[in-house]
Amino acid sequence: MKFQGILIFFFIIPTFSVSGQNMADYTSSWEGKIENSKTFNFTVVIEGLHTENAVFKISNDKNIIHTAFNFDTDKLIKIPISEDLSFTGDLSENSKEINGFIKSGLLLYQIKLTKSKTNTFLGTWNILMVDELKSLNFYLSVENGSDNEYQAYPILADDRFTGTWCANFQKKNDSISFVDFKTGLKFKGKLFSHKIQLGIYLGNSLVMQTGLKKSQSNWKIGDFATNKINGNLQLTEMESLILKDSLPNTHSVLISKNGKIIYENYFDGYNSKIPHDMRSASKSISSAIVGIAKDKYLFNTVDQSIFEFLPKKYQINKDSLNSKIDIKSLLTMSSGLDAVDFGIKRKSVASEDNYQPTQDWIKTILDAPMINEPNKHANYGSANPYLVGVAMDSIISEPLEIFMDKNLFQKLEISNYIIQTDMTGRPYFGGGMYLTPRDMMKFGKLYLNKGKSNGKQILSEKWINDSFKNYRVLENTADENGYGYLWWHYNYELNGDSIESIEARGAGGQYIFILPKLEMVVVITSGNYRNSKTQQPEKILEKYILPYIKTE
Repeated sequence: MKFQGILIFFFIIPTFSVSGQNMADYTSSWEGKIENSKTFNFTVVIEGLHTENAVFKISNDKNIIHTAFNFDTDKLIKIPISEDLSFTGDLSENSKEINGFIKSGLLLYQIKLTKSKTNTFLGTWNILMVDELKSLNFYLSVENGSDNEYQAYPILADDRFTGTWCANFQKKNDSISFVDFKTGLKFKGKLFSHKIQLGIYLGNSLVMQTGLKKSQSNWKIGDFATNKINGNLQLTEMESLILKDSLPNTHSVLISKNGKIIYENYFDGYNSKIPHDMRSASKSISSAIVGIAKDKYLFNTVDQSIFEFLPKKYQINKDSLNSKIDIKSLLTMSSGLDAVDFGIKRKSVASEDNYQPTQDWIKTILDAPMINEPNKHANYGSANPYLVGVAMDSIISEPLEIFMDKNLFQKLEISNYIIQTDMTGRPYFGGGMYLTPRDMMKFGKLYLNKGKSNGKQILSEKWINDSFKNYRVLENTADENGYGYLWWHYNYELNGDSIESIEARGAGGQYIFILPKLEMVVVITSGNYRNSKTQQPEKILEKYILPYIKTE
């Protein structure tokens, strides 16, 4: 071919796979494209529920899952799909909806399926916790490659997917595979000389695939955020500082006073529909579930020993001291177990980092030595509420997540939330739920209103009062906060006056502030997981919110 007098030859260089690649050659940043913005926004369908041809389907723009099942009308709908994927649902009394959970990886995704005119039940499942991706870019970070060893971490469209827990990195010849065992998504790739062909699977079914090439840009986690502002109350100083990154990684701020939301604002690309990782702030929701079980007389008193709720195989761990560990001591972080998560120089035997990698979390925790007599000293540790969850699971006849949904979340009109589980599939009472900030606000208002929502008593006023008592100081916290039934205590200054706040708190800056004196609830969500600003919401409340609140 002649072009401007120059003879140009075009060579086709084939892209080919070869066996025996050294993963050091693939240690890099890779990028590709996602098919469309709703690839991970699945439609879930149940057809023919009361027939012999009942079918459960999951699809996006193509069919992904198609599973036949049988339904016994006197029982829950239970649909096993694959080893790590299943659905459990409860048909409403009027047969117009199914409320249930898709279990994928370590997460229980709550989903509501509504009956259509054609007797088909329809719902939507957002496995990435967003209804629509803001970008069609797909990123993969391949790290620490050497021979057949490597780690790989996907970033799907923005930084909200950086919470993946990828593991089980495998390589055989020119094929690689790994799994995000939090969401259950599986990744299978083929190595070529200049690219990686990667498929993403749900169960054993392909969701999408993409070709990845080495990135030419220096992207990193956190680069994929936009700002969106919606507000009523004028908090311009706070907003300016957030946008300037002086109050970094603030995702939402919501304020309710006298029962009405007076301010609602989202940042860093978040919006009202995105469930946020609450981390340990959901411990306070765990406390509510215990209260509901108590109100229903499913157990007698918080003074009952934890060993009354444990299977026989754990009774061997019982001795004269740890037998005094009761529900109350677990709710108040005062079990006396060496299960402290932070704030001490030595490494605690049954801290969250130590028991979670083990095969039997209960045994690991109960094997820990006692450092105090129960109900004497409080030290924050997630093993305490975890054991409470085990106890509640033992006394509730239906799946614990179904009990939680029917008796709390449905009554608060909360759906499309996520519950993290332990390795057995049991809801993890130590934290990790995903709720939208608006739904976090509903939960906070429930406690401010002494257990009432929409005029109905969901939790007894006695349980609310007991939960909000300041039982003892958390000795492993810098502020030596008071602590109730999985609720924190703190005081803020407003015009020389001390304002008491009872708080749900989670790592990274997830807060529900309840301020009874002001008839106010404040919700702040954040992403400060890798810095020292996890308590930044306290500063935001005291310096940039309270001074602008009318107190009359």
